[in-house]
Order: sequence, then C-alpha cells, then structure tokens
Amino acid sequence: MRAILLPWPQRLLLAGVLGGLAGWASQAHLFWQQDEHVYDQLVGGWDYTPDDSLAIVAIDERSLQQLGQWPWPRGTHARLLDRLHEAGARRVALDLMFPEPDRKDATQDEELAAAIKRSGNVVLPVLAASASDAAVPEELLPVPVLASAARTLAHTDIEVDGDGVARGLYLKAGVGSAYWPALGLALSGKDGPVPGLGDPAPETASPYQWRRDNYVRLRYAGRPGTFPQVSYIDVLEGRLPPGLLRDRRVIVGMTASGIAPRLLTPTSRESWMSGTEYQANVASMLLGGRVILPLPPRVQSGMVIALVALCPLGMTQRRLSPLRVTAAALALPLLLSLVLLRGFDLWFAPVAAVAGVMLMLLAWGLWQMRYWRRQANRDPLTGLANRMRFEEALRLEYEAARRSGRPLSLVLIDLDNFKHYNDTFGHHVGDLVLQQTARMIGELARRPRDLAARFGGDEFALVLPDTSSEGAIQLIEALLVRVRQAGIAVGKGRQARISVTAGLGTVVPDADSLPSQLFRATDAALYQAKAAGRDGYQVAPAG
Repeated sequence: MRAILLPWPQRLLLAGVLGGLAGWASQAHLFWQQDEHVYDQLVGGWDYTPDDSLAIVAIDERSLQQLGQWPWPRGTHARLLDRLHEAGARRVALDLMFPEPDRKDATQDEELAAAIKRSGNVVLPVLAASASDAAVPEELLPVPVLASAARTLAHTDIEVDGDGVARGLYLKAGVGSAYWPALGLALSGKDGPVPGLGDPAPETASPYQWRRDNYVRLRYAGRPGTFPQVSYIDVLEGRLPPGLLRDRRVIVGMTASGIAPRLLTPTSRESWMSGTEYQANVASMLLGGRVILPLPPRVQSGMVIALVALCPLGMTQRRLSPLRVTAAALALPLLLSLVLLRGFDLWFAPVAAVAGVMLMLLAWGLWQMRYWRRQANRDPLTGLANRMRFEEALRLEYEAARRSGRPLSLVLIDLDNFKHYNDTFGHHVGDLVLQQTARMIGELARRPRDLAARFGGDEFALVLPDTSSEGAIQLIEALLVRVRQAGIAVGKGRQARISVTAGLGTVVPDADSLPSQLFRATDAALYQAKAAGRDGYQVAPAG
C-alpha cells in the first residue's frame, strides 16, 4: 500500500488538524462511555488484598429481624459504640444520618452524644441535599449535640458516572468550599496533602454551591464481600471473639437489601455494592497508597494531540508502511493507558486518540481509492490520461457537442522517429523523450474539460471541447514550435532533436454522426501529414 506523499507544510497542517480535533474531543469528553469501558476492562480484575485494619459492622437483615423496624432508638447506637470502644476499635465511622433531634425521647440524643465522647474517635457523616435541582443545596449535619461530640465530620457524597457506575470520588467537598473530607478519608486517618485533581473553577465558585475537590479514581479491593464483615446484632450482644475488632478501623452502616444504598462498580457489574463497603474501599485505597489519579486535562489533551499527530507524519513518509504505522498508532494509546494505569496509577483516557487515528485511516483509505481510481485512467509513464479515459472523454464530449451545437476538435499527435531514440540511445532516453513530449502536450489542455492523453506507444491525443478548427490550429502550431526548440540530453553534452506530426479534425455533431467517424477522419489527416514529410500537421475536411 502506498504512503500519502505530501509536502512538509501539508503534512504539518494535516497533523495539526487531526491532532487538534482529537484533543478537542478528549477535552469535551465526547468518547467518555468508550473510555470508561476501557477503564472497566483494565481495572475489573485488578484486585488487591484490602487493608487488614478495616472491618464493617453491618446493619443486615438478621439485625433488623432481632432489633425491629428501622430506625432504631439512638440509645441502641450508643450501646454499640460502647461495645466497639470496649473491643478496642481504633476509629469508628458511623455511616448513619442524624439531621434532626429525636422527637420521641430527647434523652436519646444525649445518650448517643455521651457514647461518642467516651469513644473519642467517631466520625459522623455530612450530606448535601436540596429540594430540587434548581434549589440551593444545604448541608445536612448531625444535630449540634452529636456534631460537637464527634471527632470529625465527613461527607458521604458518592460520585456516580452517567452510566450508573461509581468509579471515583471527591476526597473533599462542602458548600461554598470543599472543606469536609470524604468519609473513607476520615476513617483512614491519613494526614498530609490530599491527592486528586483540583476544583477546576475555585475562584468563580458560588458560596452557595456544593463544591467538590481532589477527584481520584477509586481502586476497589475486589468484588462485594471482600472486607471482613460482622453483624450489628452480634457486636451489640457481645458475641464476637475477643480481640476481633482491636485496633480496627470500623465502619458501621446499612447493608440490608431494600434499605442500604447500592452501587455498581467496575468490579461488581453483576452485583451491587453497599455504600458502606464503598467507603471501606476508599479507606483501604488511601491506606495502601493505591490512589488512581486521572491525568490533568491539559496533559490528557496534549498526549492525545501528540499521539494522533504522529500518525499522519508517519503515514506520509515514503520509507514507512502506512498499515504498520496505523497498527502501531491504534495500539499505542491503549498500551500507554495500560502502562500508566498498572505501572504508575495514572489514568489516561485513550479513545479520543484511537478515534483520531481511525479518522486518519479513513482519510488514507479515501485517498487510496481516489489514487487507484485516477491510476486506472492514467498512463503511468507520462501521467496523461490513458486510452480508456481518452475513449470515454471523446464519447462524452461528442454527446455534449451534439446537444449544444458547439464544435469539438480532436488532435492526434505522433512522435516522429521514436524507434530511432530507443535503438540509438536506449530505452531510458526513449522514456525521457516520451515524458518531455507528454509534458508539452499536457500543457495545452488548459481548460477543465480539455483532455491530453497517451493512447499508444508514441501516440498522443488532445480532446478540445468548444474549440473551432482555427483555435485548434493555433495550439498545434504553438506545439510544433515548442517541440522543435526542445532537446533531450543524451549524454556527454549531446542534445537530441525531437519533432511531432499532428492531424486535426473538427466537427459539430449531428444526430447520425458517431465519435468513431471523427477519430477516423483525424487519423487520416495524421497519416497525410506523415506522408508529407512529418514535423507538421494536416486538417481533416469538414464533414
């Protein structure tokens, strides 16, 4: 297969246009669904052993059966916290909302607050809520007596993509500015700089909007059920083995079907994961240093542009196979995405780059079709139209002249004594003679419908629509003069003189005439010119 041979300015323009389109597509997330599919394939089975300090206390079906209908009295949660404190839990995230006071028994809030203080290591959740999409969001905080007793508050905002899959989260969020840590971050107890992509517009943020910052991709430890889990009722009634929860980071949350929030993840496409286990995955990822960082938008777009721009630059090189360049260019973004993800915990979205390469491949395929279509109608040595194209053009222009009543001129041209050049100087010089003569004949086909053709070894033709006999004679005489003045270098400073002989026929076709009649009349005029001594022309009688 042929490369697209272009001058360097056109190569750079093509590379810039395709790279720019691909970069824009990446920036606009046009292929986000395809990118996420690639991501899911790469991380779907990328499990790891979860941090062994994490455990889930599950509000499951058995606990609901024994403790009764939800919600339970807050004193029940107070007793659970005391049990966890006695068991030696290092930190407890109580993933339950208490936005309003207990209206049935005010002492319940005091009892729970006291248990939170005794524990000294309890994290309570914050949630953003609004009455409608257009309404100003509010932070749903625990009631003040509970909030003041907690070690810290943390948001439970879960980022779900447009296809319903939870692949990432914001480690910081809050109304006006992102100051609440994610629940999993607070549970981990990690100090220091928080990883993740920053808020894209912090300076223009409204003080009334829910702002999110430090976006990361969540690397899941495995499928649902990966983390050790004990039942709420077993902890409450002291049925756990001694030391099971000692020095553990414990998250208490709902797992019962029909009540617990449920999520789809890249590792659990066919089964749901509870929001509680989601937060455990966040904590485990942070504790193990397994945060997946998306590339910053400018870096992402820049890499896409570079990858796509290299493809047309390679495909326009004569020494490189376009198919090999394309195969490498299609594989490289996917390979780069895999290497960055598995080797460096960085996510590069590859599909915009792949789409850019495919667009280049489509352009190359169209160019190939156009090239071979032209080659099918073109003489390979001289670049003029071949006999098939000449016969087609003569037929079409003859019919057009019949309809319009305008004259059509046909010129047949022979290169004089061509065999002499081949026999005396060799076929290489013969080819040069043909090429130079063809170039001079081709320059006479100045208008879009004019056609110059080589239809035999040393035979050429000009089809000249809307051209009278007088106009065609002027072209022939100019050609004869120019050919006489031209010479072909045949080595050692020697020049070979060349000449041509032409026959001209002009007709305004009537209803009964045929293109073959014009060709025979013009061919007869050509032979008359040859018989008269060559290096001249004859005009066929009008008829």
